[in-house]
Amino acid sequence: MQRGELAKFDLPDCPGVYLFTQGKGKSKKVLYVGKATSLRDRVRSYFDIELIATRGPRIVDMVTQADGMMHETTPTVLEALVREAALIRHYDPPANTLGKDGKSFLYAVITDEQIPRVLAIRGKDIDFDNLRAGETKLKSTYGPFPSGFQLREALRLIRRIFPFYDTSRPVGEGNKHLQAKVEFNRQIGQYPKDMSKSEYMRSIRNVGMFLAGNVKALRTQLTKDMKAAAKAENFEDAAVMRKQLFALDHVQDVSLIKEDRGEDKAAPRIEAYDTAHLSGTNAIGVMTVIENGVTVKRDYRTFRIQGRGGKSTNDDIASLKEILSRRLGHPEWPMPRAIVVDGGKTHKKAAEDVLSQYQIGIPVAAVVKDDKHRPREVLGALRAGITEADAVLANSEAHRFSITLHRKARSKSMRKG
Repeated sequence: MQRGELAKFDLPDCPGVYLFTQGKGKSKKVLYVGKATSLRDRVRSYFDIELIATRGPRIVDMVTQADGMMHETTPTVLEALVREAALIRHYDPPANTLGKDGKSFLYAVITDEQIPRVLAIRGKDIDFDNLRAGETKLKSTYGPFPSGFQLREALRLIRRIFPFYDTSRPVGEGNKHLQAKVEFNRQIGQYPKDMSKSEYMRSIRNVGMFLAGNVKALRTQLTKDMKAAAKAENFEDAAVMRKQLFALDHVQDVSLIKEDRGEDKAAPRIEAYDTAHLSGTNAIGVMTVIENGVTVKRDYRTFRIQGRGGKSTNDDIASLKEILSRRLGHPEWPMPRAIVVDGGKTHKKAAEDVLSQYQIGIPVAAVVKDDKHRPREVLGALRAGITEADAVLANSEAHRFSITLHRKARSKSMRKG
């Protein structure tokens, strides 16, 4: 598809979802589904010259293959978010998933319990055939949601309209401390307060309809329930539903708007990993982040290398695998577009093996050093959709950070000794 073809699709300047397609009639297939604060501006961005640097080769290939476009408008970005997830689930577009089957993404789930909870769970932890997540029975699942941050923010916004529990244990279970925490959250309005079982189940029904992307049907259902309550002279219930209808159309999804617009302008998030140790002692691993050529220090993470049996190791490959595995255990952290490691083909392959185990397809670049520890070659930068300069910058920052932390840890250890 070419930029000049966009005019015929008449994309509006409002929130919604868009679908890149290929083919016509029964042979038409959806290649990619996305959401936008402005459909017009977002779709235009796919035809910018720097597309390969900002989105990567996977998206460039998708745009090249596409010959059609569909879109739906939504009143809010929040509604676009859940509609995007519903369409990704329905069409399973090949260009949407970073991994082989989307198991790196988060899903929203409703538990099958006396008092259902609404949780965010990683796809790899869900048994979709038997609707279970570990020992927890599930009533329904929604997603996948490409952005873990946006899913959690969406659940926070939805809960303001339709209250629900998201406790780590089934409601009513746990020690006194946990129960006190639940009661405190009830008092401050974080959890449902003074709701009957039927009222709570109705709230859960509404949450499910919203997460499924059936917001139009939800509005119709709420209007019907409100009229029925008023007819039965249950005016308090009718007033609650009227407020919910108003909130659906006036939700303050500013945080989602900011994140969505930021995706258009920012260069890809790059995570770099490095380790530091002295003969296997005080081994430390780090993760650093750069975006648009700028370090994002609030997202830096440190890992004390545990090694086998809890013992530090001077095995760089094992240490890299450990810190990357521990990082991937945090789906709530934003996923990068590319990962940079220090070393050659062996280190690059080790990182790719860990990502493969988690069924995540994030590309890896490696910075090869000379005998004076200066960058000599960058492997895989083009395929990862990043510049060699950004790969070297990310690697240098990770090395600086790991050395600084290791020196502090070693100094502290020497003082203790």
